[in-house]
Amino acid sequence: MSLPKAELHLHIEGTLEPELAFALAARNGVTLPYADTEELREAYRFDDLQSFLNLYYELMAVLRTEADFADLADAYLARAAAQGVRHAEIFFDPQAHIVRGVPMGTVVEGLWRALGRSEETHGVSTRLIMCFLRDESAESAMETLEAAKPHLDRITGIGLDSAEVGHPPVKFRAVYEAAAALGLRRVAHAGEEGPPAYITEALDILGVERVDHGLRCMEDPELVERLVRERVPLTLCPLSNVRLRAVDVLTEHPLPAMMDAGLLCTVNSDDPAYFGGYAGDNFDAVREALGLDQERLRELARNSFEASFLDDDEDRRTRYLAEVEAYEFD
Repeated sequence: MSLPKAELHLHIEGTLEPELAFALAARNGVTLPYADTEELREAYRFDDLQSFLNLYYELMAVLRTEADFADLADAYLARAAAQGVRHAEIFFDPQAHIVRGVPMGTVVEGLWRALGRSEETHGVSTRLIMCFLRDESAESAMETLEAAKPHLDRITGIGLDSAEVGHPPVKFRAVYEAAAALGLRRVAHAGEEGPPAYITEALDILGVERVDHGLRCMEDPELVERLVRERVPLTLCPLSNVRLRAVDVLTEHPLPAMMDAGLLCTVNSDDPAYFGGYAGDNFDAVREALGLDQERLRELARNSFEASFLDDDEDRRTRYLAEVEAYEFD
């Protein structure tokens, strides 16, 4: 679906399609443990979050140079633009690259080669959000923030991702306080596989402005009331939720109930190469599976721009919102 939208929950490493993985492997002399792209694509049919993460980190081995990261981002932006994405706030995982010997500067400057020219080449405005791996130590997160300081002109905010259970937000209090002091925007994954209490911690202890996923808030009516009252955006990822078994089938996704409750929901793709669809594909999927009408779809698109970090460019946000209202559905 080409309805104009912002994508607010997108891991750039999760856009690595098998064809590009093999091309970068050949460029960098990396041998992948798969015979061809079809065998690799079959491996994308994982069973749960951990099996996904194992493959996700394994394939990062092909990302070595600035050119690799630029090609990765360019490929995503081209696909996103074709599906109506007008603004993208893109996550990246520096710790997963630094541990492989790839410096922070290589990652950030490589991504910026694509992001810096994205409006000209793809018609998509962008922001870059640096995520900390929650299954790594709090000390590692702080070291990563330090390493990012020379590149903060490229980085809008910070996030928190990877395996959620057993790694509550409070673990990262100090690094979020340090990031806030640097003027960085703050988001965090919470309430996907972790309990609703993690959402509350993310709000109260980390000071997040958006909650990534937040699906399990529906288990806590008081939390729902708070999220509605404070207009805290939730960056939902429907196809991801099904692939990672957070929801059994898409027809059972709580998105309609969440919207009925007044939550500020957005629809995003998460790791689209692995989860079977980019932003427009997720919109198509929820329209079909959940019976969302045109006004509901417009609401989701409006929400995406309203929840974006375009506070420094309200004219642009207004233009994007006008595009949503002018869009004619097929």
